[in-house]
Order: sequence, then structure tokens, then C-alpha cells
Amino acid sequence: MQIIRKSGRGANLENYELSCATFDWNNCQGEIDYFTNSKINAAFNAVDRHLQKGRANKIALYAIDETGHLEKFTFQEIANQSNKLAHALRSLGVKSGDRVFVFLPRIPELYVSTLAIAKLGAIVGPLFSAFGPDALRDRLIDSEAKVIITNKILKAKLQEIQHGLKDLEHVIVVGDKDEDLKESEITYDKLISQAPNDPICEALPLDHPLYLLYTSGTTGKPKGVLHAHGDIIGHHMTAQWVLDLKEDDIYWCTADPGWVTGTVYGIFAPWSNGISVVCYEGRFNAHEWYSLIDKLQITVWYTAPTALRMLMKAGVEAINDFELNSLRHIASVGEPLNPEVIRWGMEAFDLPIHDNWWQTETGMQLIANLPCLPIKLGSMGKPLPGIYASIVDDKGLELPAHKLGKLVIKPGWPAMLKGIWRNEEKFQEYFKIAGWYTSGDNAWKDEDGYFWFVGRADDVINTSGHRVGPFEVESALLEHPAIAEVGVIGKPDKERGEIIKAFVVLKNNVAASDKLIAELQNHTKNQLAAHAYPKEIEIKTSLPKTRSGKIMRRLLKAWELGLPTGDISALEDE
Repeated sequence: MQIIRKSGRGANLENYELSCATFDWNNCQGEIDYFTNSKINAAFNAVDRHLQKGRANKIALYAIDETGHLEKFTFQEIANQSNKLAHALRSLGVKSGDRVFVFLPRIPELYVSTLAIAKLGAIVGPLFSAFGPDALRDRLIDSEAKVIITNKILKAKLQEIQHGLKDLEHVIVVGDKDEDLKESEITYDKLISQAPNDPICEALPLDHPLYLLYTSGTTGKPKGVLHAHGDIIGHHMTAQWVLDLKEDDIYWCTADPGWVTGTVYGIFAPWSNGISVVCYEGRFNAHEWYSLIDKLQITVWYTAPTALRMLMKAGVEAINDFELNSLRHIASVGEPLNPEVIRWGMEAFDLPIHDNWWQTETGMQLIANLPCLPIKLGSMGKPLPGIYASIVDDKGLELPAHKLGKLVIKPGWPAMLKGIWRNEEKFQEYFKIAGWYTSGDNAWKDEDGYFWFVGRADDVINTSGHRVGPFEVESALLEHPAIAEVGVIGKPDKERGEIIKAFVVLKNNVAASDKLIAELQNHTKNQLAAHAYPKEIEIKTSLPKTRSGKIMRRLLKAWELGLPTGDISALEDE
């Protein structure tokens, strides 16, 4: 087992053992600003409080658009713009608890919108800009969204489904002109031009909802995970410990804010610490990414294993044109980080890459390879101070070192999910094993307390860091007139972690062809998202089913990977 040793001197968290032994979440509340009666607002903590702490003129956001044009925004400017939008939303009737969704690419208005919604006590609904109409419809209908903020390009997807959105009252469009608008639409620029920038911020209980983010499951449509304003305590501290953020850092989180990493560690966590954040609208390109690091002198970089593997594929020679000497800390999340990527990182950047583990439901990082600890290549790391993680059996009994079991967390950390939107039964399922929060991941821990990920306990597919439920892909494929039956699995892939593979049965008189397969792939991309299509499609004459008619994805995966099939007594043909 290879270990990379690194001195913790200078790290925000220097003594892991002492911190774990003495830390209590109540002891760090001085890091956060409260209103009277212990009320709070995450947006106030992220931006407005810095205006009284000498950071009003500090750059809060470096925004680079698709053409490479750079804009800079101070904390004062972000505060003013979010105040204006908050006033404008209130003038449209948005009130505390209303759901307002943000369907934008990585542009400054996305960040401003997120803060403005939170300032009102309304619930932010982050949406990935690559979502197709079906993914949009599911989320907007389930949440009963009142307002959506989008742009001229993305609103075309919304218009395909808008007739079925009975609760949607307003569509705010960035970058559009008045003459291009339809009923219920208003331009973003016109809306804020008429609004004051007076401070506006609701004082809220810690458990007041902050954002609603939908995550994929295996047997149904995405479920809305609800998080609260009190999460900011966990966001703030973990950004110090895991990302090691300091006052003079320039920080780049490459995750889209339509996902939890981009929302938490792209907006709230770094800004709560008063850190300058980079927002890059462009697509992945090794040369552009390296150029951006040098141009902005980025010091802390938080990205995904898939992106790192793609950089590795481009070769160390792709780095030769760049200095990259501003980087001091690199972290990775979203899927397991392969040991070979960490070795490559040492060669390419002379820095280790620190993997960490958390989920949409956990709301913050829980297990990490901290700067002050040696890295065991391939490990998730150790639980953070204030976090008790364990490996248990099916009854919730803790297992000794090196025993495979379920990865669980003792409830009580500040950013733990507060509910599943209008689905209390689903929420309680997370705690059904002896009161533990059950992650759905299988893992083991070693004698030194490091945790090691083995795989998902369910069928959720993790492709390039995106969680995709097989049910979603199956449903989209079944809408195509050529498909009679479909089963979807995740298949291991060296670059993406997993790819989506679909097994399909065609309807009578439909002929198989390469053209049809390409058509099915494009159909799924258009219905869901570019990351959620089956990279491989195999046409079958039948699929394995239980006697009740449920397609056995487990068998499809076992056959595909040449693994033991296990118990097949429920198989229809047995």
C-alpha cells in the first residue's frame, strides 16, 4: 500500500487526533454571524457580512465566459446585485418557502440568483444546464416551482413542457430582449433595473429550507433532497479543513452549481470564508484549464476524478507550456480517485490530490484525505472532526477493521438533509438501520481508521461524477417507439468511472441497425441530459425478469462483467 506523507504545518487543521478528541459543533458557532434569537441566513453569511469585515472591495467572483472574457465582481457588487434581485422577486410575489429554480450556465447571474432567493427565505432549486425537458418537468412539477430563472438559449427546453407546469407563474430570462418574450416571461435586466439595492435579508431559523436538490434513485423519479440555512456552519468549517482555504486564496471549483458540489463548495462554503471564487463557463479543455490556472493564479483547485483522468490522458507534455506554480492544494470528489491519478498528480503538479467523500444528502464533506494526514492511495480518508462514521452489518452492528459492510454515519452533523420533499417515508429510509444515516455505499475501514470505498449498494450509476438512476434512462428509452423493454446498468470505465449501458428489446417488425442505436442515444440525450445517455446499447431478444415481471438489472450486470449470478431462484424462466 503506497502512502504519500505530507506535513500538516501551515494547514488550517494541523492536529487531527486532538481536533477529533475535543471538537464540538457548538464550539464553532463563532465562525458564523447570527441575527437575534439565534436566527441565521446563509446568503448573509456568504456575502453581506463581509462588507463590515474589510472585504467590501475584495474580488468575490472571477467570471470567465465561453469566449475567454473575464469580469470581476467585488463582494459589495455581489451584495448589491443580489439585493436588487431579491427586491425584484419580492415584487413578483415570491415569499418565504416558495420554490425558485435556477436554470443557467455558469455565469454571474447564477451566483447572484442563488443568493437573492436565499435572502428572501425562498427555496433555491439548482438545475444542471444540460438537463433536457423530461428532467426539467419532473423537478418543476414535483416541487411546484413558482419561478424559474433561465436564459435565452435554455428557455427553449422549458417551452417544450411549460404547458404542463400549472404552478409556474414567472419565467425570468437572462440576456433576452422584451420583443422576444412570451406571456409570463420578463427579462432579468429589466427586472433588476427597476429594483432598489437596499439590504434585504430574512432572519431565519437554522432549519429553514435553503435549497432543494434532486438526486437520482434506482426505482423511481429523482427525489428532492432538502437542506437548510444552518448547513452553512458545516460548509464554512469543512472549507477550512478539507479545502484548506485561506484569506488570500483564489479558488476554483469546477463542478456545475446545478449539482450539490457546485452549490455548496462553489458558492456558499468559499464565500462564507470570504474567498475569491472562479466561475468558468467554457467546456473542458486541458489547454484552457491550465491557461486559466496560470492567468488567474489559482491556488486551490477542487475538481472531479473524471476531469483529472482526462487531463492525465492529455499527458504531462500538455503542461509544459504552463507554470502552474500558483497551485498549493488540489482536492477531488464525486467518485473514487484512482491511485494512478494521484501518482500522476505528483508528477504533473508536484502536489498530492486529496480525495474526499460526501453525498447530496450529507450536505457537506464527511470523510477526507486532509492536508495534515498521510494519503493512503485509493482511500477515502478519515472522518472529519465532529463526524462519527462506521462500517456495519445489515442489523446496524459495527464491524471490525477489514470487514466489508455498509458505510453509515451517526446523525447530528449540521448539514445533514432535513427531509425528502413531500416524501417522509423516503426520508425515514435513510435511518432505518438502527438509527444510522445509511449512505447506500459499501466500504471497509483499516486499522488506522482510513475508509475504503467498494461500490454502491444499489444500482445508481456514477458516470463522470454524475449520479444517474437507471429508472430515468429506462423511462426515456421506453418513450421511443422502437423499444419494447429495456434494462440499464452501470459498466466500469477507466476514464468515467462508469458508463451507462442499455439492454433493449425491440418491438415487432423493428430492425436493428447502427442508425437506430445512434437515434436511441440522441433521443436519451435530448430527453434527459448529455451525461445520462447509454454509451453502449445492446439489442436482445429478451431480458431476465422476476416472476413478478421486474427486470433483474443485477443479472444483466453479472452477465456483462462475467461475475457470479448469485441466487436466481426469482428468475422468471427458472
